Amino acid sequence: MKPFAGLAVLLLVAGCSQAVKSTDPYAGLDAAIRAWKTTLAASEISCKRAPPGERCDTFEVACKAQRAITPQEQASGVSAKLVADMTWSGFDDKGAPQPASAVALFEKANGAWARSPAKPVNPDSCADL
Repeated sequence: MKPFAGLAVLLLVAGCSQAVKSTDPYAGLDAAIRAWKTTLAASEISCKRAPPGERCDTFEVACKAQRAITPQEQASGVSAKLVADMTWSGFDDKGAPQPASAVALFEKANGAWARSPAKPVNPDSCADL
């Protein structure tokens, strides 16, 4: 019976090593938001105005809210859609500290997140303005 026990252990190990597919429609969103923050820090005008030795900081997602997925979007593979508002401490044209923010629409289609610009939202609720 020992050969069967060894086979059972091998099957158990093989089963554990297979990737578990997530059923969370928002899986991967945190990485997409971190990438957005990195892009903002590198390209946003309020960050480019930073005086020498300074940089934008205190990046924070003020709100996230689901958006409706149309039947056409669903047919093209969109499984999640939301808007997010991010705030940070940037700089004005004279290099003085100034609050800044940006809004983006995130869509997950066929397992991959895409980001696009979005209209301003209420930073407390993410409701459209």
